[in-house]
Amino acid sequence: MSTAEDLGAFIDRSPTPFHAVGAAAELFSAAGFTALDPTEDWGPAAAGAAFVVRDGSLVAWGPSSAPTGPMRIIGAHTDSPNLRVRPRPDTGAAGWRQVGVEVYGGALLNSWLDRDLGLAGRVAVRVGGPSGATVEHRAFRTDRPVLRVPQLAIHLDRGVNEGLALNPQQHLTPVWGLGDPHEGDVAAWLGSLVGAEAGDVLAWDAACFDVQASARLGVDEELLAAPRLDNLCSSWGAVAALAEVANRAEPPEHVPVAVLYDHEEVGSTTATGAAGAWLAQVLERRTLALGGTRSDLLRTLAGSVLLSADMAHATHPNYPERHEPRHRVLAGGGPVIKHNANARYATDSRGAALFRLACEAAEVPVQDYSHRGDLPCGSTIGPLAAAGLAVDTVDVGMGMLSMHSARELMAAADVGLQHRAFTAWFSTAP
Repeated sequence: MSTAEDLGAFIDRSPTPFHAVGAAAELFSAAGFTALDPTEDWGPAAAGAAFVVRDGSLVAWGPSSAPTGPMRIIGAHTDSPNLRVRPRPDTGAAGWRQVGVEVYGGALLNSWLDRDLGLAGRVAVRVGGPSGATVEHRAFRTDRPVLRVPQLAIHLDRGVNEGLALNPQQHLTPVWGLGDPHEGDVAAWLGSLVGAEAGDVLAWDAACFDVQASARLGVDEELLAAPRLDNLCSSWGAVAALAEVANRAEPPEHVPVAVLYDHEEVGSTTATGAAGAWLAQVLERRTLALGGTRSDLLRTLAGSVLLSADMAHATHPNYPERHEPRHRVLAGGGPVIKHNANARYATDSRGAALFRLACEAAEVPVQDYSHRGDLPCGSTIGPLAAAGLAVDTVDVGMGMLSMHSARELMAAADVGLQHRAFTAWFSTAP
């Protein structure tokens, strides 16, 4: 179960997309990958194992026996639903100091109540004098809980157990102290965390996170409970598999690529999201650095395949009626191929077939997921990335419960099965 422990450690180091990408970069650097600057010419360094980071996203690739040949890609995302700090967050009432937040993504709102929350992200700081000032981003995370969203006592809401209704504007503002709020308190505190004066704090990307560490649970410790399993489990899986394949004596016949996008939970239509141009730009720059042309890249993409990796719904024991009865998904049963006739998942027959072959080679069982026809279906980076690159695609995930909760649950054994499947995806012939 060492892979489950490794995943838990990765998640605990990654309260935000910026931290997740930093943790992934450290793993790649330890595996011998070269870090490339997105603003510099890459030259020969792009021919080997390398990665490039932009904000909360990352693209990495390993060596291949055919460096300009077709690609096997795994795409995942680094963001998760949470509470984000507003630009003017200083607020409060009734003698409580509070921090104004906005809900990010499709969070299970009730899961954020009565939890000990830390704060993490990055602060944009002014560096230099008025005539030559520049902006520097500094990452931060608190090492202790500083926030809490208190629930209303049952004595003041006798019907709460018949149905809890939360207004995101009114009921989710966390407390962080006593007294009256003062404009600039949060900015000054953030500045103190990153070694900057309050006047030099220009902006921030800050998110609440549950400080409780990942944990194995169950009578036989078969389960892994953790925040942000959706989708740091898939992100870690892509990183770990690529690092392993890149260090093998015999490189694969195709180019193994991992991309970690940001902003999937809010639609991906950003500079570093799956609906943006960043991955295509990075792949084109790599091709040009290797002496190829745009035509070479387009020819390469025609033979490439994308594995869109995002978590899947395991069949819930308390709500079996919410699932399609012929497509039961078992925790611990291995990777799940996700299908949707209306392209909410991007799985096509070629992508699904190639993934099955990879899993057969790794002796990994495969499951299938199809959503109930009378419920709206979620989506992934798959349809957007497939449309942007025009590549065959398969949407895959590991079964879990409590998706989009502040704390989620999966089978520990599935982490190892994911690792074997993803490694085989990168290793097997197209």
